[in-house]
Amino acid sequence: MGTGPTLSRAASRHHHTGARGAVWIVVGTFLALVALTTALVAAFVNSTSIADVFTRQEEQRLVHRFLERSERQIMEADRLQITWDDAVVKLNAPDAEGWARNYLAGYFWGSHRIDRIYHVRFDGTLVRCWKGGKITQECRYNQIGGKVADLIRQSLKDDPGSEKVGEWRKLGDVRWPYSAKGLPVGRAAASMDNFDGKPALIAAASIVPDVTSSLLKGPPDYIVLVRYVDARMIADLQSALLLDDVRFDQAPDGDEKRNSLEVTNLSGERIGWFSWIAKPPGPAILRQTAPLLAVYILFFMGVVAGGAIIVRRMRRTTSELIASEAQAQHNALHDAMSGLPNRAHFMQRLRQELSACIERPELGDVFIAYLDIDRFKVVNDTLGHHVGDELVRQVALRLRRSLPPGDFLSRFGGDEFVLLRRSTGGRAAADMLGRQLMALALEPFVISGNNLEVSLSCGISWGPEQSEDPGELLRRADIALYRAKQRGRARYRRFTRDMDASVKLRRDMEMELRRAINRDELALAYQPIVNAADGAVEGFEALLRWTHPERGPIRPGLFVPIAEQAGLMMPLGQWVLRRVFEDCRDWPDCDISVNLSPLQIMASDFLPEIDRLVRETGADPRRFVLEVTEGVMLDRSEHVVDVLKGLKYRGFRIALDDFGIGYSSLSYLRSFQFDRIKIDRSFVQNIEADLDAHSILRAIVSLGHTLRMKVVAEGVETPMQRALVQAAGCQMIQGHLFWQAMPLHEARALLEPAAMEKRRTA
Repeated sequence: MGTGPTLSRAASRHHHTGARGAVWIVVGTFLALVALTTALVAAFVNSTSIADVFTRQEEQRLVHRFLERSERQIMEADRLQITWDDAVVKLNAPDAEGWARNYLAGYFWGSHRIDRIYHVRFDGTLVRCWKGGKITQECRYNQIGGKVADLIRQSLKDDPGSEKVGEWRKLGDVRWPYSAKGLPVGRAAASMDNFDGKPALIAAASIVPDVTSSLLKGPPDYIVLVRYVDARMIADLQSALLLDDVRFDQAPDGDEKRNSLEVTNLSGERIGWFSWIAKPPGPAILRQTAPLLAVYILFFMGVVAGGAIIVRRMRRTTSELIASEAQAQHNALHDAMSGLPNRAHFMQRLRQELSACIERPELGDVFIAYLDIDRFKVVNDTLGHHVGDELVRQVALRLRRSLPPGDFLSRFGGDEFVLLRRSTGGRAAADMLGRQLMALALEPFVISGNNLEVSLSCGISWGPEQSEDPGELLRRADIALYRAKQRGRARYRRFTRDMDASVKLRRDMEMELRRAINRDELALAYQPIVNAADGAVEGFEALLRWTHPERGPIRPGLFVPIAEQAGLMMPLGQWVLRRVFEDCRDWPDCDISVNLSPLQIMASDFLPEIDRLVRETGADPRRFVLEVTEGVMLDRSEHVVDVLKGLKYRGFRIALDDFGIGYSSLSYLRSFQFDRIKIDRSFVQNIEADLDAHSILRAIVSLGHTLRMKVVAEGVETPMQRALVQAAGCQMIQGHLFWQAMPLHEARALLEPAAMEKRRTA
């Protein structure tokens, strides 16, 4: 009986102790959960801070690399343009300003938007300067004179040059590097600095000869380029790196939402700061994980479940990061427009395939087909870039659908595609590949309701038979493509050993043509243009001739394209105009026709240049007919029309040459009132056997008469052709039936009264 209360108290103590233990367990668990939660929060905050710091550093590194690349691009453009014999000679000649306007100021302003150009001596002394594309006395060189001198010294220390240094020679007080060929090596350096209170890229490059090393008597002069870091460059930076609100400030921005990069000059002096809106991942991560942390704190009994959710969310985040990285890797190796692998991806695959074929010859060879779209620029210029882009996409789609699955197709940019195929059979396999690619362009491409009939050109090489080096193999395919273009496009060519020799021959001819222009080794021949009715000489066409001292006569069809690609058409065209004006100044009354290159007409200073030639030679513009091809009319810009109108205002007559073979010949006659049209020889050569050709000829002549234009038939070689073009209504004829092109003195003799009367009688 007495034990009842004792047991009751004992039980009470037991329950109390149990409850108190439970409380301590709950409190301990709660405190542990609080501590664990605090640790987790601290870990998340720390990890997001680290991610934010890393992202900021990566953004700064990308901006720094963009600025370095911009400096290097300007520096290399400077170096390439002035490593030239003419630059060494002309910049210190009496006519330096005229030469520099065409080849320095105009080029750098038009192609690279260079704001200021300085010609300085090796010690940094200023010779002259240009602002934009024009020479100026407002140089402000005192702002950067000392920095330019530092850049010149820096170029000798750090710049490895474009060639390997073979030796160092003494030039005055300076030791200058020379290549193994004995030519001085160009040096250059670039940096960013303040100019006119604004940040600017400054590049300095030495003026050295590229052929005649003896032209360099002492330390070379330098050309210094200044390009402001303006809104356009900042927009390029912002677009290239996908940054927002990029700007340049003289003082650091205190806004914590912005990231910035301090910029210094060559001497380490601070210029300012580039800043932009940072994109830290931390806030986004915290926004995603905050709900999980709240659930974890409020419902701590669901620790296991909450932990599972966190683990699952972390795994998903990791998967997303892996997927994002994979997408970035894909984007880095693929072309955005077509979705095809890009150059970097192609070169990786080419190295792998070549290595496999070298180790296991039984696998066969690796074939490379380098192809592009013929006359792609014409499509862009006439129909618009959006049509050109769609054409590239459709060509890529047709290639992918038509070629076997094992082929590896890539796009190198523009309209260039490169195909890789592993096969056996050497030349036979190359021919089969070429025929397959040519067949892809047989069907027209339908774009915006237009049927575009375009063709492809292709060059093919294969290794390891032709080369085990990936870069060399690609170069040979490119050379074969160039040969296919030369042979008339719409075809493929296999690489052969002689193609390398032809490329070398083209480079040699380019240098020899440059020397021929400088040494006045070219000549003109004059082909008479006669009256269709009685054969009387009414005028002449001046034709350019080049007799090489070793190679003999070289066709204009060979050296004129070389001049166009080498940038020699301006001096060559100027030489032709000056010689024609001088040769024909005192001739009896007759027309003299001269061909103009589209590059001459597109030049900004063409009209002032022709005014200068007329003044210096005393020529009468009313006696000259300037012939332009349909190619110049493809660019229907106001500049072209203004130039042609300016020529007519000065008294020149304008003829449309090679009429009938262009894309929109009739539309050209509406855009400008020509004085005469010259029917292409392809119509005349087929006129005897082709009734359609004769009908077309009559229609062209009738159209010319309706528009009050004289019509000239080119390429008349037989009496039957003469009778037919005369019957069609052509007023003038040009061709070997009457005269071939002849030297100046023979052409002049034809204009004597006795000779003209004798010709009429005959």
